[in-house]
Amino acid sequence: MDSGRLREPRLAGWGLGSPSAPAAPLGWLAVSGLLATSLLICLSATRSELVVPTSLRPLPGWLAGPFEDLGLKLGLTALVATFLVMFVSYAVATRTAHKLPARAVVACIVALHAIAVFGPPLFSSDVFSYAAYAKVGALYGANPYLHGPAAFPMEALHPLIGSQWLGTPTVYGPLFTALSYLLVPLGIAANVLAYKAVAALSSLALVALTWRAARLRGLDSVKAAALVGLNPVIVVFGVGGGHNDLLMLAILVAAVCVLLQERERSGGALLITAAAVKLSAGLLFPFAYAARRGRRQAGDKGGLLLGAALGATAVAGLGYAFFGTGPLRIATTLQGIQAEGGEHSIAGFLLRAAGMPGLAEPVSLLLAVAFAAIVAWLLRRVWIGELDWIAGAGWATVALLCTTGFLVPWYVAWLIPLAALGSDRRLLLAAVLLTGVGLTTL
Repeated sequence: MDSGRLREPRLAGWGLGSPSAPAAPLGWLAVSGLLATSLLICLSATRSELVVPTSLRPLPGWLAGPFEDLGLKLGLTALVATFLVMFVSYAVATRTAHKLPARAVVACIVALHAIAVFGPPLFSSDVFSYAAYAKVGALYGANPYLHGPAAFPMEALHPLIGSQWLGTPTVYGPLFTALSYLLVPLGIAANVLAYKAVAALSSLALVALTWRAARLRGLDSVKAAALVGLNPVIVVFGVGGGHNDLLMLAILVAAVCVLLQERERSGGALLITAAAVKLSAGLLFPFAYAARRGRRQAGDKGGLLLGAALGATAVAGLGYAFFGTGPLRIATTLQGIQAEGGEHSIAGFLLRAAGMPGLAEPVSLLLAVAFAAIVAWLLRRVWIGELDWIAGAGWATVALLCTTGFLVPWYVAWLIPLAALGSDRRLLLAAVLLTGVGLTTL
């Protein structure tokens, strides 16, 4: 199987449709529903405690943004109904995107991002953790991979950070952590806006790169862009919360683009760069390597490995210069977070609902073994040419989301661009369904 352009028949619905098809009324209704529900959530964030993280309740006026005087109050029932309409709208929009004008889809994507940027921080306090870790290093000269924010006097930030993270060192990649030092001189509100702006720009770049990669693979670029740019987990949670996952994904899909153009060294370097923002990006590398098999692609594998080695050398040098050997502690810190995930995982939620929370530890061990086995099986299929490498990485991401000990809504974003580019209807369906799961794991 060629690892670049796919030559498959166009499919309808969640497959691939003709971009010249007439506009569908359902499609227009769906994108309108996404805009309306996203705006409703942002408007309600100033007065509805369920929409902002616990550490921001009640929301300070200086974090309310331009929606401060327009707030609406949503109770639990109204919020659930809003998310239900949002999910149905997304599912219909992705199914009918190929029947809508490309300009309309792009305009809706941009409008959704603008709404999310200018609203208050939504559902997560991570942006305050980013700012705190940066201050640990840039202001106090300590190592954020060894110390949590609680060890330092940051009275203005401490109340805004989730209590469970105050004593936890950072688990983000050294590239992101080093870049975050640049924002230390800003005030808290300016930091929030800056991280949300970075998330929005990264998300829009992700949409553009997905569009480009879809064309390189012979897929419907409008549908692929809609799957990513209209996704409520990406926009409402990712951009609304200012999460660095979107920066990681933009670099990751840039790597996919250059690999599809057979620029192996650049692709390998970009894959490592993405992992230097957030480690979860590393899941794509073995699938990219497995796809470059056989005599004709022996040189390609070498180019990929050389690019990755050069990228890893640069990242290691940067990490050591800023943090010494601190980044080596990421795995240990992550293991502790996973072990304490509790209900913040699919398995943990089901065990607690069944009244068996005591089985969490043995079940998590079984799930880790299952995840490793699934990844090995998928890699073998890619290696022997039975499975496209992007689809293989997508299914591995599905397995990761289903077996992880700690799952929050914006992690589902890791799957969406892979599903958009994988040309597998079942993977697309899994991405849509997991988006629904993400909207319920608050």
